[in-house]
Parts: sequence; C-alpha cells; structure tokens
Amino acid sequence: MRRPGRRDLPLLVLVLAAVVLVGVVVLRDTGREDPFEDYCAAVVDHRSELGAALTTGKQQTGLLRALPAFEDLADKSPEDIRADWRIVVERVSGLRDALAEAGVDPESYDAAKPPEGLDPAQVRAIQTAATRLAAADMATALGRVQQQARDVCKTPLSL
Repeated sequence: MRRPGRRDLPLLVLVLAAVVLVGVVVLRDTGREDPFEDYCAAVVDHRSELGAALTTGKQQTGLLRALPAFEDLADKSPEDIRADWRIVVERVSGLRDALAEAGVDPESYDAAKPPEGLDPAQVRAIQTAATRLAAADMATALGRVQQQARDVCKTPLSL
C-alpha cells in the first residue's frame, strides 16, 4: 500500500469537506425557536377531546377514552416529562388490557359487583390495574404533565 502524497491532497480536502457538510446537516438546528412547538400544538389540539373524555361517564372509562390522545402527547412530549407520560400511558393501557382480556365492557363494569362467571384471576387483574391507575405515582405524573402544559405551553391540558 502506498503512502498518500501531495497529489492526494485535493481528494483528502474534498472528503473532509463532505464529512463536515454531512455533520452540519445532521446536527444543525431545525430552525425553530421553540423546541416545544410540536408538543404544545398537540396539547392545544387535544384539549377539548381530553376535557370531553374525562367529564363524561366514569373516571376510569374517561381515561380509557382519552388514551389515544395520551399516546399522541406521549409521543410528542419533551424529554423532561417523557417518563411521566410513559406512566400515564402504561397505567391506562394496563386497565384497558385487563378489561379486554376479561371480555368486560368498561362502561358497565362495576368493581363492587363483577359479572358472574368472571374468572377470579381476571377480576384480580382488573383490580390491580385500577389500583395502579389510582396510585400516587400516577397522580404525580398527571400533575407534572398538567403543570408542563400550563407553564411551557401556556394552556391547561384539561385533565
């Protein structure tokens, strides 16, 4: 293998310039002044949907109706509240999955009087999911995402 010589210098400069250009394109700022713009736009878009979902019917079924909006907000959330959104989505999804696994309609399910013939393991799974939904860390996560919407997006999340 030969050593690079003076005549290889233009090629080396061209390769180096290409690497720098690619790095600048990849690492450059998107040009937006507000890094939360997409998230805040989603907060505004989902406000009325969340308000309607959470004020109609039972609280737990309201959260289930709000799940698609929660998932969208979680996907668009800034890094500082992503873990909080993950908790919200996981807990609501857990209840949805437990009810679906049991073949139970969320609107008609009564925890005090589960449908006859329902497998006790399924009743426990639904109770566990509901308990996790009402846990302190879930309340904290909801509080944080609401506070973020008020502070950063200057709008309530309507939860």
